[in-house]
Amino acid sequence: MKFPVFPLNGAILFPGTNLPLNIFEKRYIEMVDYALLNNRLIGMIQKKENNDFYNIGCLGKITSFSETEDGKYQINLEGLNRFLLKKIVKSKNNFIVIDGEILKSNENMAGRNNLNQKLLFNFKKFLKIKNINFNSSEFENLDASSLAKIICIISPLDHLIKQMLLEFDSDYELCKNLLSVLEIEMKDNVDNIKIN
Repeated sequence: MKFPVFPLNGAILFPGTNLPLNIFEKRYIEMVDYALLNNRLIGMIQKKENNDFYNIGCLGKITSFSETEDGKYQINLEGLNRFLLKKIVKSKNNFIVIDGEILKSNENMAGRNNLNQKLLFNFKKFLKIKNINFNSSEFENLDASSLAKIICIISPLDHLIKQMLLEFDSDYELCKNLLSVLEIEMKDNVDNIKIN
């Protein structure tokens, strides 16, 4: 499947989440125009330090957009599926088009509801330790998979950690590893406070 990609480091999209974006660079305005004329799909992908792309990104669909007077866009991308970058497609466009393989997670999270409680408890604790005021009450009824993805999007975790979490093949692995990441982040924060 061929679609344009937006390599914006630090902006990670997960399936089932939303990512608002301000598009102002000419080539990415052209990318949005292209997506709107076709199937509204744009892949979000990260770059490594050597400027190569990571192999895994997330395909998003433009669910809303507005155009400013100066021709810039404000769009919302809804995450659909993770994808595997197969190859970069040669094109005359100023933006990058890839051939990507859609990756689907078929894992059943039923019977793992205690993960939801653990994630929510650790996320609240993480926010408190980081001194971040955030109303997490609206997350209490989410299943573990949806909760984990939203935590990944809104947490002030390094984008490389988020990339690692995006690459897990199953929602269960994502949840378990996010729990570990939150615990490590909290421990590191407490240790830093003790040292200072």
